[in-house]
Amino acid sequence: MKIGLVTYKPEFVEGFEPHVYYSKWADGQVFPAAVGMQNDITVFCDAKAIREDPSIVAVSDSGPALRRNRRSNLPFDFVCPTHPGYRAKVLQYIESVAEKDVAGVTLNLYHFPDQEYCTCPRCTELRQKSGLDWTEWRAKTVTNFLKEAKAKVKGTFAVELFPDPVLSKERFGIDLDAICGLVDYLHVPLSSRDYLTNYWVDLITRDFIAIFKKPVMVELSAEMPTDEKLDALLKTVAYLSRHKLDAVLLLVHDSENAKNIAKFAVQNSDFQGWLEKYDFKEMSRIVDNWAKLY
Repeated sequence: MKIGLVTYKPEFVEGFEPHVYYSKWADGQVFPAAVGMQNDITVFCDAKAIREDPSIVAVSDSGPALRRNRRSNLPFDFVCPTHPGYRAKVLQYIESVAEKDVAGVTLNLYHFPDQEYCTCPRCTELRQKSGLDWTEWRAKTVTNFLKEAKAKVKGTFAVELFPDPVLSKERFGIDLDAICGLVDYLHVPLSSRDYLTNYWVDLITRDFIAIFKKPVMVELSAEMPTDEKLDALLKTVAYLSRHKLDAVLLLVHDSENAKNIAKFAVQNSDFQGWLEKYDFKEMSRIVDNWAKLY
């Protein structure tokens, strides 16, 4: 198993591979491509674009797909996935990133906000013309967008998945079978402020590995401010190392954040004793490699 990074700064850190860089954020910030890295692009969440043109937001009977709309429980502000102008703009950006010397492109939030979205007049008309029911039309809309995006990417093509292996199609328009035919691997964020309770990480990881025939990478939040939380994070990685994962990706702010995680593992004899006691061979190998560097 590899252990890599997801970062907001295009910095390579020894002892970690692969490197995933957020080049377009959900708040609308856009950055130049990070050469040599997997570039992660937020697609249909763009708070800046919605502020500039509120008409592009996805809608439902519950109102607009905005975080401030408390009738829905949404983590971001969502653009309607069928808006032609925004689709063209984001596809152009994907192409501009892929043209650089990057490892590849990962897309996140490329789908509908949730089950009741989008009911704007354009989406309503497109669905009626398609002759498909609500679930199948939304899934086809998302899959067709991913096909368009993949055609513009020369390197590795991956997508992030909401951690819902059961209702992804009904809720978000994510047809898991269709998407598996398009991607090189699947990137599953299992985000948390801490992993002091971690059985759910193991549970969801097992589900995704069992369901998919493509490599799976799991992302964990790693901006941990205390020794207790760092210890819990690393023990969670240790449990994941027993599964057939392609990689565990640690979400960090920057290179120093990543180095501090490695140093904590190297300098913590109690943690290393725990690994030995419970026979976490793969995690011990990772720590031994970090010890050569830190």
